[in-house]
Amino acid sequence: MEIKYLGHSCFRLKTNQATVITDPFDSQIVGLPFTKTAADIVTISHHHRDHDFLERITGTEKRKQPLVFDAPGEYEAQEVGVIGIVSYHDDQNGTQRGKNNIFVFQIDGLLVAHLGDLGHELEEKKIEEIGPVDVLLIPVGGEFTIGPQQAAKVIAAIGPSIVIPMHFKTAGIGKGFAALATVDQFIEKAGIETVRHEDKLKVTKDSLPEETEIVVLSF
Repeated sequence: MEIKYLGHSCFRLKTNQATVITDPFDSQIVGLPFTKTAADIVTISHHHRDHDFLERITGTEKRKQPLVFDAPGEYEAQEVGVIGIVSYHDDQNGTQRGKNNIFVFQIDGLLVAHLGDLGHELEEKKIEEIGPVDVLLIPVGGEFTIGPQQAAKVIAAIGPSIVIPMHFKTAGIGKGFAALATVDQFIEKAGIETVRHEDKLKVTKDSLPEETEIVVLSF
């Protein structure tokens, strides 16, 4: 499987069977470029325009219109299993910003969890519901999601092999996201020894590290 970061909370997960896009965003809101992108499956953690901009998503040769999953449940398409798990966009049971979908993908023999705009630490029952995770895509910027310290606690609770941070302050991001923490601030709090910077990540079950690593993807 190849994982490419498209910015903000958006990733492309690509195998020979399918292309998955998570949380496509409106460039006018986020401030980062987002060109038309083809997908077989699109997941949406919540319906804010920096996470659900379907206008830039096209179909593929295998599927003229992508399947869109935007709610809790169990789904399967093109050898990709998807489980949507309810959580919250804030630490007040959703009373401030609403609900958030966590999606766990069973794809190419790997388990990949995308936490969306998670706004709270995860209780033990929710950790059990998510289950084992090989690759964790986690927000780290704070303000609208968990920040660096909370992210470190969530990572320790889930115990993934690879952590890929998302939803952090970066060059070019819109003024509305200026208060986010940077990825370096997250790395400082994470307490994880190995940090790699990559353009994209090609990963298999056999290539997973024995100890948790952070992989910062460029976009």
